[in-house]
Amino acid sequence: MPNHSRVTRRLGLKAALAAAATAPLSSTALPMSSASAGERPARRQLQVMSFNLRFASTTEPNSWTVRRPVMRELLRREAPHVIGTQEGVFSQLLDIDADLGPRYDWVGAGRLHGSSDESMAIFYDSRRLRPTEYDHFWLSDTPNVIGSNTWGAAFARMVTWIRFRDLADGAREFYVLNTHFDHVSQYARERSASLIAQRIAGFDRSLPVVVTGDFNVAAHRNTVYDTLLGAGLVDTWDTAAERSALYGTFHGYKPLTPNGDRIDWVLGTPGVTTHRATINTFSADGQFPSDHLPVQASLTLG
Repeated sequence: MPNHSRVTRRLGLKAALAAAATAPLSSTALPMSSASAGERPARRQLQVMSFNLRFASTTEPNSWTVRRPVMRELLRREAPHVIGTQEGVFSQLLDIDADLGPRYDWVGAGRLHGSSDESMAIFYDSRRLRPTEYDHFWLSDTPNVIGSNTWGAAFARMVTWIRFRDLADGAREFYVLNTHFDHVSQYARERSASLIAQRIAGFDRSLPVVVTGDFNVAAHRNTVYDTLLGAGLVDTWDTAAERSALYGTFHGYKPLTPNGDRIDWVLGTPGVTTHRATINTFSADGQFPSDHLPVQASLTLG
């Protein structure tokens, strides 16, 4: 496992986290449900989103200035408990933090050495979830080296992960990992999937795991997908009791593709129950918030 004290808090992670991660939780902060695990009411389901934000470009007609109000409306409407984001740069993440409001917090680190680099930031509803542990690692042969890239990827790629305590579900703990695989190198993607599988195997095996990300390959049609499912993860889209219409999750601001490739996924360990999986097609006056569609899953952690 990585040395958690090594990583600098360079992005996000508001000041309260350091105390929250070490302070004992009072019983009054953790309301217990009278329902059994199999009877958890819908309000205790965990709402998870994976969203490639498209970095904050100034290029029109889809600049961040134009897209930000649409993003704000989408996120406020959906109000997920966890949002695994990809491509966000520091100023953009600060905008999203402001737009989400004080109930949300976030953890992230630039993929290179500067705070302006793209991040795998994870936003979370701090009224519902409390981080107890977190770290970042890089998708390379030297995963603890910031900015490392040894597999021929076009860019340094990384993972941010958090161990959460669920304040609305009897203090249940679980992990969230968020990543963005390389868009050019299949070899780098394959090695990335194997490394993530190894890291998950080193976590507390009694706790559920949720993985969000832009994997840059189509579900069911690539060895990257096979590796992650072979490591014991399940695709929440496939296991969902109900699903929205299927669209390709990358659209590039062009017309949506029905039954297109899902390259953005929410994965989980087998005990995770998926009540509904959604590919969200929200836009406003023809403007999408990003060149990807967010994918969402309503989960009960088992």
